[in-house]
Amino acid sequence: MTPTLFGRWQTRLLLLATVGVIVSLPFVFGIVNPSATGAIYFWVLGYVAIFGLVWDIIYNFLQKFRWDRDWPAAYQLLAGIWELIFVGCGVKIFGFLPAPVPKELIPIDTFLLHYSVVWLSVFIASQSIMRILFPRSRFRGGQWL
Repeated sequence: MTPTLFGRWQTRLLLLATVGVIVSLPFVFGIVNPSATGAIYFWVLGYVAIFGLVWDIIYNFLQKFRWDRDWPAAYQLLAGIWELIFVGCGVKIFGFLPAPVPKELIPIDTFLLHYSVVWLSVFIASQSIMRILFPRSRFRGGQWL
């Protein structure tokens, strides 16, 4: 079943609030990069969630032009790369995201590693764990509530 917009939003927020937070903890406590620690990674995770809600509206619109009205996994990979570029430009290059994410606090390599690990973890969880924990959500357009 093709996820509805509300189902996409529910899944994105649930996975970022659980898997995303758990995967971000080593970055927050400085296990990955001791020079860049703190809650700044949670802010980046929040921006990924907020921008993702807007992207889901666009993805939902574009999905209607496909004959099966669904995204293959390769398109989801491209969407993750596009979101990385957009959020990365906002955090690192232009600094247009409001405080407390000044572009000097996260080195670019740590930002790329953090985003990649979070995105891959969320993607794998959406393709495996979500289908096991919420089997009926597939019949309700991806909505698990």
